[in-house]
Amino acid sequence: MSDGSVYTLKELLSDKNAKLEKTNDAELPFLVTGLSLAPAHSSGYNVCRGASAGCIEGCLFTAGQGRFQNVKDARIAKTRLLFQNRELFKAMLYRDIERWQARARRMGVRLAIRLNVLSDLPWERIFPDMFVQFADVQFYDYTKVDGRVVPANYDLTFSRSESNEETAQKELASGRNVTVVFRSKTLPATWYGKPVISGDTHDLRFLDSKGAVVGLYAKGRARTDCSGFVVDAEV
Repeated sequence: MSDGSVYTLKELLSDKNAKLEKTNDAELPFLVTGLSLAPAHSSGYNVCRGASAGCIEGCLFTAGQGRFQNVKDARIAKTRLLFQNRELFKAMLYRDIERWQARARRMGVRLAIRLNVLSDLPWERIFPDMFVQFADVQFYDYTKVDGRVVPANYDLTFSRSESNEETAQKELASGRNVTVVFRSKTLPATWYGKPVISGDTHDLRFLDSKGAVVGLYAKGRARTDCSGFVVDAEV
């Protein structure tokens, strides 16, 4: 770590995240887990290529479990392992997926994995064989990078920010769902003519109806956002 100490990672995937835990409590036919890396440049490596200033400022890195130093250290260690020893990272990730698969099968449900809980990496390019090897796993993510072509079992929802609204509208017009962070818990009925559905009930975006705006309520530091990342009213 930054102080010269050694951090030992036992696993990469975890459901110890408020949104993932809420999803697992929703009695849906899925078991969900995720990979929480250290966002933006916080590990010394950039894992959020499309992040805006508002996104970085409002990031949930320090919210919930993230307020604890040991959790931050684990996320940083995972990120550095990915960039410094990719083969070991891959071996650990695939081992974890197999463990979670076995757990999902025992429960009689399907495994869903969010690879970018706090990051925005192109996993379809990093580990393309993963989606073939684990073809029965439903992968999903939010992304601020438009035009990504991904495998059938990898679902992407585009994330609108204060700096990519034009792109978000194009993604929406193309049929891809778009998340928008709203300041009020009472979501507008529409955004740019598209129906707004709640994204806070659960995290399984691949279950959402298509051609919709996924409304998220501003949380953590995002509540005081003034950059335009958080939307105040219906458009």
